[in-house]
Amino acid sequence: MNALEDLIDNLCRLPGIGKKSAARLAYHILKQDPPYAHRLADSLYKLHDSIRPCPVCGAFTDQDVCDICSDPTRDGSCICVVEQPQDVSTLMSIGEYRGLFHVLGGVIAPLEGIGPEQLRIASLVKRIGNGTAVKEVILATNPTIEGDTTALYIQKVLRDLPVEVTRLASGLPVGGDLEYTDKLTLMRSFKGRIKI
Repeated sequence: MNALEDLIDNLCRLPGIGKKSAARLAYHILKQDPPYAHRLADSLYKLHDSIRPCPVCGAFTDQDVCDICSDPTRDGSCICVVEQPQDVSTLMSIGEYRGLFHVLGGVIAPLEGIGPEQLRIASLVKRIGNGTAVKEVILATNPTIEGDTTALYIQKVLRDLPVEVTRLASGLPVGGDLEYTDKLTLMRSFKGRIKI
């Protein structure tokens, strides 16, 4: 296998990248000046050395504690629980949420051998129970069977703690068409309806 085939093979292992996309990326890199490829390779090489999970919330950071956890202006009474570190960036991009985060590192998926003990649920309970002023926990897991199961499990675990547990609303997207909306989304929309 030559260097180009090896690069295509490695790019194919990235999520959402098939053989054609991997080949297109590899040829793009090959057409660039060598310094571009060196910078790209250097960035990949440094990634694991410089980026690590925040010991408090689990989001990716290059510092001892991430910018969110170390920001004194954030609302420490609210923790938003997400599945993956990239979910923090997604929720931060809307600019509405000013509280803290907690990354689970996945969802409960028994068929894949992932139970509650493999997730960062115990550290969430510890964060809430260590005398902090947390008043609300927002469960922002994805609206999937696994995400719902995980949210239900966390809700049960937090039941005896003095904290309000809420779940992100899910329903019809803005500009959506009822005709093309799946039944589960419609069902959630009806259940989550609000008074106007």
